[in-house]
Amino acid sequence: MSLSRMKFVMNEQYVYGLHAVSALLANPHRMIKKLFVNQDRIDKRLHEFLVKAENAHVPIEKLSSQKMNQQFSEFTHQGVVALASALPEYGESDLVTLLERSKKPVLILILDGITDPHNLGACLRSADATGVDFVVIPKDKSANITPVVSKVACGAAESIPLVRVTNLARAMDILKQQGVWIFGAAGEAEHLLYAMDCSGNIALVMGAEGTGL
Repeated sequence: MSLSRMKFVMNEQYVYGLHAVSALLANPHRMIKKLFVNQDRIDKRLHEFLVKAENAHVPIEKLSSQKMNQQFSEFTHQGVVALASALPEYGESDLVTLLERSKKPVLILILDGITDPHNLGACLRSADATGVDFVVIPKDKSANITPVVSKVACGAAESIPLVRVTNLARAMDILKQQGVWIFGAAGEAEHLLYAMDCSGNIALVMGAEGTGL
């Protein structure tokens, strides 16, 4: 079943860092416009990137360390930066389709008001490592995918769908109607998550950095 609302945003995005660019090169849903590499530090890892990029007919621009650092001074780039099309967008109407195509039981992470890009990237990285099927965030008062998020996520932004919804409560209602149990993480909770029966389809809701849920 195709995703009715999935679309490719026409704007471009920089992706930098070894892990993030490696995952980008492996993502068939992204078009890489150009790969920038530091010609002064082409080691075995960067050489592999060059081979993959050449095989995919990606334009490559080799820069000196000085020019690389001048052009991408805001990035901790590790010698490699890619200019690519933006990630596919998923919305509220994609939730049911994402559930249907996910392996069962489903594990979903819902982030309510995570505004720090570093924290969003860390959440995506942890979600990918623990087998989360997709992540849901609100469109307002939340960080979105940026070069910083992609770098901190260490490639997870390329592999785990990020669903941006207008109304988080309505999105959770849709998930509940599809048989997903919703658990909220709160510091004042009386029961530990590890003591709960988390079998079946689960969505874990985590709140903002300061205020929580």
